[in-house]
Amino acid sequence: MAMGRCVLVGYDGSNESEAALRWAVEEARLRGLPLKVLHAWRWPYPADFVDYEGMARVKGVGERLLNHGVEIARRAAPALVVWKCLMDGPAYAALMHEAQDAELAVVGSHGQGELPVGSTALRLPARSTRPVVVVRSTGTEHGRVVAGVDGSPGGEAALAFAFQQAELRGWELRAVHGCWEPSAVPESDLALFAEEEKLRQVSETRLEQAVEPWRIRYPGVRASASVILTPPREALFEVAREADLLVVGTRGTGGLDPLLMGATSGAMLQHAPCTVGIVPGG
Repeated sequence: MAMGRCVLVGYDGSNESEAALRWAVEEARLRGLPLKVLHAWRWPYPADFVDYEGMARVKGVGERLLNHGVEIARRAAPALVVWKCLMDGPAYAALMHEAQDAELAVVGSHGQGELPVGSTALRLPARSTRPVVVVRSTGTEHGRVVAGVDGSPGGEAALAFAFQQAELRGWELRAVHGCWEPSAVPESDLALFAEEEKLRQVSETRLEQAVEPWRIRYPGVRASASVILTPPREALFEVAREADLLVVGTRGTGGLDPLLMGATSGAMLQHAPCTVGIVPGG
């Protein structure tokens, strides 16, 4: 992955965005990069409703929120270089713009007034060319990162990002492939669904071949690889219960899906019990 210039985090004052901010502070510290804290303020009325005084007040509230987030970051890591970025408009659009110059972007699972998984947390990973970490605060620590591996370019990128995270944070890594689904295996392996043990053996060999180069590159990471004879989503949900971070790739589906993200990646964002990293392939 090309080196970005900072770690980007969206902050709106919610508890979820503060959890994302603290994750991003640690990420920037470990990577030795500046942290950019972004807040997007938005005029809540139609564009043709002009009220300069009202707009100034709304913008002022945004500035105070941003300054509060920057203060939290600087208290958490006094030596860290922290930049602040105040933008006008939807948070998703602001983050998309600023993420172009970032090593990765970090957001909370939802913002103020949003559903359990907010629109920004869904839309940004689907379209970003940079990895996006969607932080879900669980209050527990396992010291483990899980990577979903499926043989796709996104799966390979997810494995690379997961090894990097494991090394940075001193965590163990578990690479997982859920193969009990026709779309999860190459077409040449479809006949193996009639031979369960043979399917397992072939899938384990393929998974080990994918993981081994990263074991060599990151010799300090304690890594294991597991083939689970369930559909990919079920396999990842199972292992994510004991993980701090679950990393998966994203794949464009085309058609009418506005999220342009694979079903497994979307399901992980919506329902995984831990923080989720979405990594673009290519």
